[in-house]
Amino acid sequence: MDAAAADERAIVELIERQFASMSWSPGSGPDVAAFKSDFLAAASLFPAARPVARRSLEEFCTRMSDLARTSLPSFDEQVIGTDMRIFGSVAVAVVVCESTENGLEKGRNVEMMLLVKDGGRWRIAAQAWDRETAENPIPPALASPA
Repeated sequence: MDAAAADERAIVELIERQFASMSWSPGSGPDVAAFKSDFLAAASLFPAARPVARRSLEEFCTRMSDLARTSLPSFDEQVIGTDMRIFGSVAVAVVVCESTENGLEKGRNVEMMLLVKDGGRWRIAAQAWDRETAENPIPPALASPA
């Protein structure tokens, strides 16, 4: 496998870990350690809620863990499409995912990740996402299978 293919595979695996770590069944919660392991410590996260507000990795993980214990006993996210651009030790990934909350409510998001390669390992430097709505549908080209 050449270097470009290895980088792409490593980023795909990172994305898969991210979504798996933020999926849980009743009685459990997110795998915070796995989630954090793919981020730079000072990474910025920008959830879909508006007005826009930066969240630290710790703030985001605490919020998701709290939700798992209260109003969100189950949460499942699945990647349904990915577009990636890699140049040297920097990359961006556009990830379309479908989530199911409490086994009932389905929704789709587009998540954008800024990644950097350091010491041979890809990590997320920043991540932002937005929800699909009737007024803001996900373009078909992005929603194709990964």
